[in-house]
Amino acid sequence: EVSARLKRDFSRGLGKHSHHKAPVKMLPTFVRATPDGTEKGDFLALDLGGTNFRVLHVRVVEEQQKVLKMDSQICAIPQDMMLGTGEQLFDHIAACLSDFLVSQDLKGQTLPLGFTFSFPCEQKEIDKSILIRWTKGFNCSGVEGKDVVKLLKEAIHRRGDYDIGSVAMVNDTVGTMMSCGYRDQSCEIGMIIGTGTNACYMEEMKNVKRVEGEDGRMCINTEWGGFGDDGSLKDIQTEFDRVVDKMSINTGVHTFEKMISGMYLGEIVRLVLVKLTEDKLLFKGQSSEALKTPGRFETKFISEIEEQDNGLENAQNILTKLGLKWELVDSRVVRLVCDTISSRSARLCAAALATIANRIRVNRGLDHLKTTVGVDGTVYRKHPNFSDELKATVRLLAPECDITFLVSEDGSGKGAAMVTAVAQRLALQGHL
Repeated sequence: EVSARLKRDFSRGLGKHSHHKAPVKMLPTFVRATPDGTEKGDFLALDLGGTNFRVLHVRVVEEQQKVLKMDSQICAIPQDMMLGTGEQLFDHIAACLSDFLVSQDLKGQTLPLGFTFSFPCEQKEIDKSILIRWTKGFNCSGVEGKDVVKLLKEAIHRRGDYDIGSVAMVNDTVGTMMSCGYRDQSCEIGMIIGTGTNACYMEEMKNVKRVEGEDGRMCINTEWGGFGDDGSLKDIQTEFDRVVDKMSINTGVHTFEKMISGMYLGEIVRLVLVKLTEDKLLFKGQSSEALKTPGRFETKFISEIEEQDNGLENAQNILTKLGLKWELVDSRVVRLVCDTISSRSARLCAAALATIANRIRVNRGLDHLKTTVGVDGTVYRKHPNFSDELKATVRLLAPECDITFLVSEDGSGKGAAMVTAVAQRLALQGHL
């Protein structure tokens, strides 16, 4: 049922006249091909997706089909800067990039740059991307509605001590797909299940009504985290999902993401535990200050509690740390709650992935689709059963699709360089 609803929303998001009202945005990325193995050269990558950002130097070597990370540097973004002016933020980024170029001895060169910017944007071209809205605790003034490439270039020009070449804007899902694409050229889906969740895939150009042209394919960034923002998932949202939404900084948006991703899973579990305690089904009805505090039950606790061998022991240590008096049965109930919430997350995520796989298969008129998904994100990587449950559910919902999962090697670094390299190859071949 969830998969069928998302399928309808994909069509709405791709439609010429329905897209601006659609909850699932289906944004064109202007990435028109996956790697073909002939890409080569030196690239910079800039990855801004949370409280830190990274600057990387990436070398793509054609002979060995290798994407080598030469070096990288992490720069912190102070809390006050996340809420300050856009100019301050981009000046800070430009300064860190400058330091990095000096340390790498690249200062005199003008290298192409892949810019991974993990916030909802409307892309106008490969090098023009308008921020729709900040998420994840950012709220810099003067950036929403503006082209982030232009803001970056202006900040670099204000410094005047270096220059960059062509810029390719890269959504982190697209980077994930592309970083796997050099190793496996049948990779045409990218998926992230970490702090947030999102996916992209290669769609036929003739279905992308917002962009001129009928030929070939284009990568579509689904922004599936927004699925349900029009109320279409009301019947499967629980009272706990509603509280999580109410307490979040972006109430009413990213409905699907809030049921699935790492930023929220721990909080859902905490709310369930509070309720079970109030109903005197846990801890003899005795709560603790920590359990009553939002955010104190971390998502990583879920992975620790669900571990095959030490799970119960981990649960007991965590409960003790949270100031709770537990008995054996309490720790087992807590484990069951964690299992239920993470398992729901994996199945919902699988329903959405099955929608994409089935869509690609039908698009291409195939009885059987063989494809690869590049995956990234802490929930997928770190949780002991998440990926197994996800795969089993996808097999159930997309039986005619044979899907290989590849864990992405640094999508927002190497993948960003790969997007830039492919864009360059296409430009040189005269496609753009």
